[in-house]
Amino acid sequence: MGAVQFMLDLCKLLYYWFVGYLSLFLPARQKDVSNEVILITGAGSGIGRLLAFKFAKLGATIVLWDINKSANDAVADEINSKTPNKAYPYKCDCSKREEIYRVAENVRKDVGEVTMLINNAGIVTGKKFFDLPDDKIELTFQVNSVSHFWTTKAFLPAMMKNNHGHIVTIASTAGLTGVNGLIDYCSSKHAAVGTHAALTTELYAQNLDGVHTTCICPYIIDTGMFEGAKSKFNWLLPMLKVDYVATKIVKAVRSNQYILVMPRLIYFLYYLQLFMPINAALLASKMFGFDKLMDQFTGRQKKD
Repeated sequence: MGAVQFMLDLCKLLYYWFVGYLSLFLPARQKDVSNEVILITGAGSGIGRLLAFKFAKLGATIVLWDINKSANDAVADEINSKTPNKAYPYKCDCSKREEIYRVAENVRKDVGEVTMLINNAGIVTGKKFFDLPDDKIELTFQVNSVSHFWTTKAFLPAMMKNNHGHIVTIASTAGLTGVNGLIDYCSSKHAAVGTHAALTTELYAQNLDGVHTTCICPYIIDTGMFEGAKSKFNWLLPMLKVDYVATKIVKAVRSNQYILVMPRLIYFLYYLQLFMPINAALLASKMFGFDKLMDQFTGRQKKD
C-alpha cells in the first residue's frame, strides 16, 4: 500500500511540476477580492499606500495600519472620498506585540474578521555591522520579521476556521542573498522569507487549501526608503517603479502565486549563486557593484 501511495504522489508531483511551468506561459486566473477585508501594515506611504488604492478599486474593504497617523488617515480619506466606508485607518506601532494584539481586537470589533493580511511594514538602517546601534538592530527585526508572528497569530485563526484567507509577506531580494551594508535588513528579510515558507508548509500539512500564502521579493523600489543606493550597472538593475511593483503584487496575490521576485533577472542570479563556489559568488557580487550598493545611501529623510 505504501508503494502505491508513493507512486500516486510521484505522479501528482510531476503533474504539479508540469502545470507550474505551463502557467509561466499562460495568463493566470485572477480571483475576485471584492468581498475581502484586507489589512495592510505600513499603509501610510510607499508600496502599502498604493496597494491600498489598488485593492480598494477592486472593491475590497481596506484596513490601514501605520505608525504615522496623519499619513494613514490621509490614505483612508482619499479612498473613502471615492468609495465611502471602504477604508478604516488605525495607528499601530508594529514593533510592539501588545499594541498589535490590541489594535487587532479593535479591528475585529469595528470591521470584522480580516481575510487577507499583507505584512508590508518595514524599515532600513543602511549601516555596516559595527556601525549599527543595538537598539536599531532590535527594531529592524521587530518591524521586518517578528511582527509577522503577532499579526498572523491575530488574524490567521479565523482564516483557518473558514479555510479561506491569504497571508502576504512583503520581503525583499535582500532576503535571498547578502548585501554589504545591509546586514540587519538582510537578516530580517531572510527571516521573513523563512517564516513564509514554514507557514506555507504548516497550512499544507493541515489540508487548509483555502488559505493561501504569497511572498514578494522586490529589488530596490523608488519609494525613497533606499534613496542613494545604486548598483554599478544601474541600467541593468535600476530602481523599480513603485506603481509597477504594486501592480505586480496585486496580480500575484489575485493568482495565489507562491513567490514573486522582481525583476526576473534576480531569479537567474539567485539560482546561479546556489551553484557557484563562494569565491565566485562574491566576485560576481562585486562585478555588479553590490559590494558598494549602500555607499551613497541616505534613505528617506524625515521632514521637520
